[in-house]
Amino acid sequence: MREQIVWQFSDDRGQLSTAERRPSKVLAYVQAGATLWDYGIHPWGIFGSGHDGDEPDRAKTGSLPLTAVEYLGAGSDLDVDTLLRGGPDLVVAVSYGGGHVYGLAPETAKHLEEHAPVVVVDVGQARTLADIGNRFAELARSLGAEETPTATQDLAAARDRLRTLAAGPSRPRVLALSPAGQDQAHLARPRMWPELRVLTELGVDVLEPAAGPGANWSTVGWPEVTALRPGILLTDIRSNATPLDRLRPNADRSALERAAAVVPWNPEPVCSPQAHARFLTLVADAVEAAQGR
Repeated sequence: MREQIVWQFSDDRGQLSTAERRPSKVLAYVQAGATLWDYGIHPWGIFGSGHDGDEPDRAKTGSLPLTAVEYLGAGSDLDVDTLLRGGPDLVVAVSYGGGHVYGLAPETAKHLEEHAPVVVVDVGQARTLADIGNRFAELARSLGAEETPTATQDLAAARDRLRTLAAGPSRPRVLALSPAGQDQAHLARPRMWPELRVLTELGVDVLEPAAGPGANWSTVGWPEVTALRPGILLTDIRSNATPLDRLRPNADRSALERAAAVVPWNPEPVCSPQAHARFLTLVADAVEAAQGR
């Protein structure tokens, strides 16, 4: 007797996953799990990447109720047995291009697919944030999620507000960076980050680091950061970045922090309308405050 396919989904590798019933025990990379939660899908478990540790990175978990979601670990702690120990019937992973599963060793990802369906969503720089969000929305709907018109409306309102403010008489210079210790910072190249490209499209003046090594980041000293004279800092808040308030006093950095508003930024954003609207609102608030100074 042939099996009856009830659920299927074609991922961003063009790979079709099928099942005799709709998956209900979803294991996801933390970014994917937090995004699915906002779309109404409750993941059973999440896992991190080599940048993460024994506890989930709260910068990436969004609205996930961590007391109700299993965290299986990250990096070298992840093997096939660990990932399968709770019996997930679907694994949702992300890729930064080429179909490579992010956060898992290639051999682990290969053997995992021998035991469970794996859906991969491409979140890399080749995709727009809207495209990424749409793919997660399609996946969520296939898993039983309902439409979220209020969230979509809130995002549209946040975009309109920021676009209007960015068209105002003064445009504060915005710099996105990841602090990397006492002496240097990684400056984001806006075109390489879908969320930063949205800001540019809405008219925000996002600073572009000088050409040089590094496809996604330009690593410079704090004096070079200060010399760019940003009015707003989008500061990486992931656990692998150095929090600004833990750095020793430094004349250049102190001058920078006095002149610029600091907005938290997660380079691995939750890709839901709700999360994106919250981020745009924070940026709009900072732009509005800077224009009022």
